[in-house]
Amino acid sequence: MDDLMSSVGRAGYGAMRLSTAGRPDRSTAIDVLRGVVESGVRLVDTADAYCLDRADTGHNEALIAEALGAAAAADVIVATKGGHVRDDAGGWQVDGRPEHLLRACEDSLRRLRRDVIDLYFFHRPDPAVAFVESVGALAQLRDAGKIRVAGLSNVDVDQLAAASEIVEIGAVQDELSPDDQAATPVLAACAARGIPFLAWGPFGGDDARALGTRRPELAAVAARHGCSPQRVAIAWLRSLDPACIPIPGGRSVERILDSLAGIELELSADDLATLATMADAAAG
Repeated sequence: MDDLMSSVGRAGYGAMRLSTAGRPDRSTAIDVLRGVVESGVRLVDTADAYCLDRADTGHNEALIAEALGAAAAADVIVATKGGHVRDDAGGWQVDGRPEHLLRACEDSLRRLRRDVIDLYFFHRPDPAVAFVESVGALAQLRDAGKIRVAGLSNVDVDQLAAASEIVEIGAVQDELSPDDQAATPVLAACAARGIPFLAWGPFGGDDARALGTRRPELAAVAARHGCSPQRVAIAWLRSLDPACIPIPGGRSVERILDSLAGIELELSADDLATLATMADAAAG
């Protein structure tokens, strides 16, 4: 594994909600980013599509560059993505054309004020473009020194295997939460390959605050430990495999740090037995 990825740590921060609908004002967003990093988080995840619409493309990346400055280059791993785009109305589209990815990476470098991107993900496969062609753009970017580590997001096991024949994949980022455990086989494949699996959306659903209501198992374990269900969710994800690195988001430093404290929460055998029933609920 690249030395870069070995320094990621056991959890990161997903910055998307600082730039999408309902986002805070710029000053508040910058305070959140700085507060998270000052707490010790060393991985900040972004994307060019974390914005309101096409005209707002790159909002999140520019925000991170402004908030972190030199710290982003010296101490914080910034992961960004290309291949997901916003349309004029704010809808989500995909564009996996190699020429788009090459151009998107250059734009991300400019907005992040970097000479090289630490970790660059192909954001989401495009049904209209051969997957291997999109991945080929990652190889070009790495060979050109534009990115240090190539990653895949929102992929399955077969796509990970196919991409690994083209370029060394240093990380995978898929949704994994108590509500959606479909990516568990991808986590296992990453563990077998010795690469990190970044779990986005670790609290599932549209309302993270309702996590304990949706998943009473989490609420029960949280009550035992006197903590939030979100903290238990992070501990549960970490318990699945050491390769699993949760990247919760949020707009409040206090709530983010409360959740991230789950990386230190020790779950008992009884806790894990209680939480094991969530797999059946998610599958159903």
